[in-house]
Amino acid sequence: MQILRVLFEIIAFMMNAFMLALLSYQLVLSIFGFRKGSKDYSDYPPEARFLILVPAHNEEKVIRDIIENLQNMSYPKELYDFYIIADNCTDSTESIAVEMNANVIVTIKENEKSPTGKPIAIKKALETITNYKELYDLVMLFDADNLVDKNMLTEVNSQYLDKGKPEIIQSYLGVKNNNGLVAWFYYTCFTAANRFTQLSRTRRGLNCGIGGTGYAVSTSYLHERGGWTAMSLTEDFELQIDASLSGKRILWNHNVRVYDEKPTSYKVSLHQRIRWAQGQWFVVLKNTSKLVRAIRTKTIPVREALSLFMYMYGLFANVFVVFQLLLGLVYLLTGWYDSSSQPWYLTTIQICVFLYSFIVLFCIAEYLDNKQSISFRSVTKIVISVITNFFLALIAQITGLLLHRRQNEWVKTEHYITKNNPAIHL
Repeated sequence: MQILRVLFEIIAFMMNAFMLALLSYQLVLSIFGFRKGSKDYSDYPPEARFLILVPAHNEEKVIRDIIENLQNMSYPKELYDFYIIADNCTDSTESIAVEMNANVIVTIKENEKSPTGKPIAIKKALETITNYKELYDLVMLFDADNLVDKNMLTEVNSQYLDKGKPEIIQSYLGVKNNNGLVAWFYYTCFTAANRFTQLSRTRRGLNCGIGGTGYAVSTSYLHERGGWTAMSLTEDFELQIDASLSGKRILWNHNVRVYDEKPTSYKVSLHQRIRWAQGQWFVVLKNTSKLVRAIRTKTIPVREALSLFMYMYGLFANVFVVFQLLLGLVYLLTGWYDSSSQPWYLTTIQICVFLYSFIVLFCIAEYLDNKQSISFRSVTKIVISVITNFFLALIAQITGLLLHRRQNEWVKTEHYITKNNPAIHL
């Protein structure tokens, strides 16, 4: 039993050491988000040519808004085209798009066993537009439920030209709705991460993360990759890892926003998070050896490798929490537990880290980026939403790890919020 106890203590020590390293890295990184201002590029006249793709599977409730939005961008009409990808639709998505004079690409699966989902729709669309590399400089992706700042293309054009034509640019990830504890949790997390993770990375010369929508990819890079090849359930994460491991640049644009609809129920949120976790675990486990090789061959700088490592393996944090809970249960059942083994100052540090990460950073980001002050009621909502959503995250990550090999089962998130819906937050 003594040997078993020592083994458990070694495992617990290793997990705590990793968690401490992860938290320390995030805390240090967040420091670079406090400085005001975010525009680090000059304005350029419109020059870049955009191909905008909007994958849409049965999105008749929201498709009108994104079409109208894209038809009225403050960018020369001759420099951008957008296509609605009506992907295996059984509703009126396609007919609405045609009625509104939008370009439409219809994709249909070959047979009942054929995989479906967003990455496959994008792949087929680019195969349809065979000369996209000659016609366009950037392919930009939005989801059907999105709303977009009208100067999006103008700002991305300027950043693209000023920064030497980077391979990928990700715009600020806004939220359409924040009513209820579930949507509020998404809103607080994205608001804090946009400034204190994404913007901080860019300020340190590191690649930012790709958020699934509102990002532009250079057509030359896509052509170099052989078209759209990111086919996992988290095609954005896969593209990010591929690009970073090959030394490509991913820049963050904090000046224009894409507004995404977030789930409002725990059930829908859980299904979405499980899909994300499945894709993320698949990508991480698939690319572990590639990261080691990139470090050994010096394909990417050490600090970029460290940033990528922390981003990829941050997934283990939730799994480690489960193991720690199980170890705690073992200690209680075996009588090994000693209350003196958890010093008061360690508990105090953990509470301070929680308050800083989930409350302080959000409050500052909310004020700097949205000009909103936080009330005591909002702080209470943050605490409750974090606690309730924490358990969903645990379930999603464990389930995603167990099911990570299943990359062909796309679970659609239903959308319904429109511009006329009072739940919208702009």
